Amino acid sequence: MFLKYAFLLLFVLLMVSVGVYSRKKIKNVQDFFLGGRKMGPWLSSFAYGTTYFSAVIFVGYAGKTGWGFGLSGTWVGIGNAVIGSLLAWLILARRTRSITHELGASTMPEFFEKRYNSKAMKIVTALIIFIFLVPYSASVYQGLSYIFEQAFGIPFIYCMMAMALLTGIYLILGGYIATAINDFIQGIVMLAGMAILLASIISHPKVGGLAEGVRRLSEIPGEGSGLVSPFGPNPAALLSLVLLTSLGTWGLPQMLHKFYAIKDDDAVKRGTVISTVFALIIAGGAYFMGAFGRLFLDNTLPEVNGRVNFDLIVPRMLDMALPDALMGLVIVLVLSASMSTLSSIVLVSSSAIAMDLVKGYIAPNMKKENVMVLMRALCCIFVVLSFLVAVTPNAILTLMSFSWGTIAGAFLAPFLFGLYWKGTTKAGAWAGFVTGLACSLGGTLYYGMDASRAPAIGAVAMLMSLVAVPAVSLLTRKSLSRVHDSLPKTLVSDEAATKL
Repeated sequence: MFLKYAFLLLFVLLMVSVGVYSRKKIKNVQDFFLGGRKMGPWLSSFAYGTTYFSAVIFVGYAGKTGWGFGLSGTWVGIGNAVIGSLLAWLILARRTRSITHELGASTMPEFFEKRYNSKAMKIVTALIIFIFLVPYSASVYQGLSYIFEQAFGIPFIYCMMAMALLTGIYLILGGYIATAINDFIQGIVMLAGMAILLASIISHPKVGGLAEGVRRLSEIPGEGSGLVSPFGPNPAALLSLVLLTSLGTWGLPQMLHKFYAIKDDDAVKRGTVISTVFALIIAGGAYFMGAFGRLFLDNTLPEVNGRVNFDLIVPRMLDMALPDALMGLVIVLVLSASMSTLSSIVLVSSSAIAMDLVKGYIAPNMKKENVMVLMRALCCIFVVLSFLVAVTPNAILTLMSFSWGTIAGAFLAPFLFGLYWKGTTKAGAWAGFVTGLACSLGGTLYYGMDASRAPAIGAVAMLMSLVAVPAVSLLTRKSLSRVHDSLPKTLVSDEAATKL
């Protein structure tokens, strides 16, 4: 227990110290939110990766996916690396950086306002971000709290309270600069922790080595063959999970925010490679590890008060597989992943209200110093709201799937087509918003907060929006002439758009 607390205390002191150090570098709102747009490849790529992967993947997704899909769940991690990292950086990073520079946009709501000449779109985007990132943040709290409860015996609610306090302190002190530096440190911890975790899981007597572990999985009565097959027992459900967790990042403001802040094209090139390798190790490792949950728990799902709880699979695996010294390091691994994700979510959410709604619409003459104060206050409010959602009983995977599906469904297509196609109209962008929201919220209302259906609902929301934006834009092309003059010259021309 001493080693666990020692690792934890060292981590907390390091995070707060970085916040205090970064505070000296914050001169204005741009520094607080974007780090002055001077982030290099290592800081940017690690910030992207650590924001991508939190306690949600290690606890909720790895456990439930591994239990349901077996070894084929590793495809989700591979998809995260190829689609969610490599293709995202190749297709979005340089373009996002250059277009937002030309438009003078610092946030996603501001991008939509200037790209589509619509203040209403800016307001709606800001509200969607603030409202629907709350359940995502709550899922991160829950994931980490399960680990802490298992390792320290501390009640669930106190773990979340401590995490909320730490997030608020270092983010309020140093903004994005503190977040990026901490993300780099946390990324190194995550890589080291994942290597130790995989070695411990595979070598444990319950698994008996890689070949033996695969054989034992295949012999599980009734389900073994599906758990070791290339695409698992349900390929359609697996595909929807890959799409949601990989393509979904293309529409998440906290992920795209990293591209706004990156320094130059050379940093983009190097960041692409670093981010992809990071994702392959962390995501691929997490989902691969989760496949052996059935062996550790003797093919019996954990229960709490008579109800099955998938979120306890990984915490119980770790408690069985790791000695206290290594458990302390893994706790720091999960804490690192969670803190970086939370800080990015909180920062993007607070900016949506402070910069886009209050400064951008309600009080346009507000002084920049007051905007900074408001952003810091909103960071605290968002942390508290997320905590309140997290203390209600709910599945981690369901909360995250609902949040990702709704936000990515609404934003992905309008943002992507807005970057590349000058022919995208305001009506087309609104169609993408409405279609994505309608599919996600409608599916959730119809099926309820069902963890098994949530990924499919989110994937359908994104795909339908990708169809709606170009279809409606082609039907409303006459409206383009009013906004063409204000659009960046780097956007694809009308002639190219017609061929597209």
